[in-house]
Amino acid sequence: MQNESVMPEAMIRCENLVKIYKTRDLEVLALQGMDINIAPGELMAIVGNSGSGKSTFLNMLGGLDRPTAGKLYVDGKNLFKMTEKELVEYKRKTVGFVWQNNARNLLPYLSASHNVQMPMVFDDNTEKEKRALDLLDLVGMVHKKDSKLSQLSGGEQQRIALAIALANHPKILLADEPTGSVDTRTGNYILDVFRKVNREMGITVVIVTHDMKLTSKVNRVVSIRDGKTSSEKIMRQSYARELENIQMFSEQDEAVKHYEEAADVHEEYAVLDRAGRVQIPRELLDKMGIKDNRIKMEYKDGKIILSSEDE
Repeated sequence: MQNESVMPEAMIRCENLVKIYKTRDLEVLALQGMDINIAPGELMAIVGNSGSGKSTFLNMLGGLDRPTAGKLYVDGKNLFKMTEKELVEYKRKTVGFVWQNNARNLLPYLSASHNVQMPMVFDDNTEKEKRALDLLDLVGMVHKKDSKLSQLSGGEQQRIALAIALANHPKILLADEPTGSVDTRTGNYILDVFRKVNREMGITVVIVTHDMKLTSKVNRVVSIRDGKTSSEKIMRQSYARELENIQMFSEQDEAVKHYEEAADVHEEYAVLDRAGRVQIPRELLDKMGIKDNRIKMEYKDGKIILSSEDE
């Protein structure tokens, strides 16, 4: 299959992406013309309320669902035009997936080491075992190599799930609520493992999460509202440098905790769609006293000023 060329700086590029789920009596518009670019080696999070479309987008990146309309390219591949055979190959070699539900990540009757070896079924046996141990060491779980699912805590299971997702040398790592079933301390630890994988292996990491506290450790946060990108937050360089200097897995250090809570971590930007529209969060509209769908807008001193109709 001949894929259309994609900008070299974009590992993931989607344009006007639409996804419609249909039943006999109902159509649900999950994505409504979403636009986003994700660079190679980027570490980012996607946030949004339930039903906003974030998990739908992640499933399409993982090749688990097909777009209805628009364009979606991953690593130069046009997912919209892939055959089933090409899609299987894409899922095997391009993406790794970490699910929130650990029952989908690990086989309960296998040890941690054998779980990590499962995606490498066609590799040389010696190489499989060595790579599995290397990956378990990377996520800090080599000491649990012989443990089965029932012998592992939720956080340990998620770290082994991450090793499994890395088994076939993927270029992109996708994680759907990877900290949703663990406590805050364990969640922070898992996020640090993702940071380590991103930094040491150069893998593009896309995490869907509802936990805004955990987004302080990713470089970019994209908010989805009503099936479209509504805003982005980019980590301030000063904070990024400070975060790199913090020893990994030291969340309980009071100085680190104070810094993360006090710092203005990200700079936020609204996102214009192709028609020049921008979504304004409801909480900001409430603060402005906007009661209906009419708002005053004027251009003054190089700025666009929005105000309520009564002002």
